[in-house]
Amino acid sequence: MKIAILSPIAWRTPPLQYGPWEQVAANLAEGLIDKKIEVTLFATGNSITRANLEHVTETAYAENPDMDPKVWECLHISHLMEQAAHFDLIHNHFDFLPLTYSRLIPTPMLTTIHGFSSPKILPVFRKYNPDNFYVSISDSDRHPDLEYIATVYNGLNSNEFTLQSTSKDYLLFFGRIHPEKGTYESIQIAKQSGRKLIISGLIQDQEYFDVRVRPFLNEEDVVYVGNSGPRERDKLMGEAYALLHPISFHEPFGLSVAEAMLCGTPVIAFDLGSMPELILDGKTGFLVNTIEEAVAAVYRIESISRDYCREWALLKFSRERMTENYLQVYHRILEGGRE
Repeated sequence: MKIAILSPIAWRTPPLQYGPWEQVAANLAEGLIDKKIEVTLFATGNSITRANLEHVTETAYAENPDMDPKVWECLHISHLMEQAAHFDLIHNHFDFLPLTYSRLIPTPMLTTIHGFSSPKILPVFRKYNPDNFYVSISDSDRHPDLEYIATVYNGLNSNEFTLQSTSKDYLLFFGRIHPEKGTYESIQIAKQSGRKLIISGLIQDQEYFDVRVRPFLNEEDVVYVGNSGPRERDKLMGEAYALLHPISFHEPFGLSVAEAMLCGTPVIAFDLGSMPELILDGKTGFLVNTIEEAVAAVYRIESISRDYCREWALLKFSRERMTENYLQVYHRILEGGRE
């Protein structure tokens, strides 16, 4: 079986810091190689992989202001499509644009839909649904207009996350600094529960950061440590008393939630989107609906087994589990089946 994995090129695969789609593509490529599958990864030239690497640009466009994203996305996607006949299956992690090639190539294409950035992109998914296979990353993220072959949860390399049986006293916010991710709400939860908050993540909305986050920053109880890479992430998550995830949108998955649980760290999240699929309420964290409920949950964290958090995450969100599930999907597609 020859598989082509199409990763985005906004960031390196795997990313140095932020880049969830690139991270999942990297994890899957490595998982398939462990299963002796021949994999070609289409990504940036500086990507780190054991797969055969194909690229049209050495660096990611989010890291190089001289690059026009549309131009390099077109070159990147077409580079794979012009070689499509060399592969048994193309696994697209690059959203909707590659679908527009699917009727022009002989190779079946599987698209993992990592979420919908806007309802405006749905016409493309609708048009090419009969000719393609879609996977959702949670049951909650399925759109009623589309047909899916499976739901496959994102998988993580458990070796990158260290179980910490005991924690320090701080709460952690880890993720994009954006209104929908709840950085401000995390600050309020921490202050009302009397605990220090560490914030780590990419500033995606500068005005939001300047107005709603920066005024609270200091070197004592609310600390911003920047956009952390894998080593810093492991330490921050593992030593956290709990991860705060007070989102205000229907999040398709939430890698940081699974990452925290792999470190043994419970998660307090607003009960939206995929959160009920990721968090076992009362066992690996708490699902809440308000800041007040989140504060109350902080006082209940001691009832959560950190060992069980890791066991749950390994069972549901490991690289091995994701790889096995995708291999089942690949075989169904190549044998001519749909859901």
